[in-house]
Amino acid sequence: MSILNSGRELCSPASAIAGFVALVLGAGMATAQTYGLATMQPGTLNHTTGSAIAKVLKEKAGMNFLVQPSAGESTLIPMVGRGESELGIAQVFEIIPAMKDNPDLRLIGTAHALRVAFWVRKDSAMKTTADLKGKKVVFGFSAQKALDPMARAILASGGLSEKDISPILVPNVIRGADDFISGAADMFFFAFGAPKVREVDATVSGIRTLEIPENGLDAIKKITPQAYLTQATPGPFFVGVEKPMKVYTYDNMLFANAKMKDEVVYKIIETLEANKADLVAIQPALREFSADALYKTYDIPYHPGALKYFKDHNIQPKALQ
Repeated sequence: MSILNSGRELCSPASAIAGFVALVLGAGMATAQTYGLATMQPGTLNHTTGSAIAKVLKEKAGMNFLVQPSAGESTLIPMVGRGESELGIAQVFEIIPAMKDNPDLRLIGTAHALRVAFWVRKDSAMKTTADLKGKKVVFGFSAQKALDPMARAILASGGLSEKDISPILVPNVIRGADDFISGAADMFFFAFGAPKVREVDATVSGIRTLEIPENGLDAIKKITPQAYLTQATPGPFFVGVEKPMKVYTYDNMLFANAKMKDEVVYKIIETLEANKADLVAIQPALREFSADALYKTYDIPYHPGALKYFKDHNIQPKALQ
């Protein structure tokens, strides 16, 4: 049997149903939401972490996240605060002061620890942070303002201050690494695991991590209380580490705009927790990721969707180190 459609065209009931289903599916695809994930620029550990998260969310949960690189964390955090990106990744020292001007920021939690260091050329005589006295040190990170206290803290671990060095002003760590390559600086400051560190190592025929003395932690915490020291050993991840040593460590945070739906944040955590191996395949630093490790006692508001996930899975907040 066929149906006459206003005398124009004959179509079967099956064709009509198929067409209706196609229309509905097409409309769903057309309205599928794309979310922004704000990161630092390519070459940074932050960008690699964001790329891993976006890939897993898209492939495993059908959530279309678009990585949005920026000049630095002082740029990307307000992007999330204004709702221009739904998610962001930044270190805790940037997020804490940014809360004052970005009240719509909400934590999802600690994605992984960030381990950073000062590096020099491998053929340099410098071995510890104290050896930077009188040297050209990258400083004054205009697009990553929270790095200045961190740099001060690492210098203080070796008994130094800004008065003891020749500061080389840079906007971000990428520029600082490039200045080191060119010879404009005697050292550079970066995170372990970042592609840029491996690039510098290959470009200058080897780099060395400057050691922080064990008794330097007190000086570090006077300037950056949320920082702590963790163990680093020679290996592919710890480029430039020539012997077991302690390195400056702090937390890299995943956060969202407050207006992001609770169920979306819940699904993000659920998907990342279930697909950790896929995250680590792209970003080895995410070996430390877990839903349990997300929740710490930071004095920053958590997103309600994250809090619901923690409650449903009986996850309690961990004390800061």
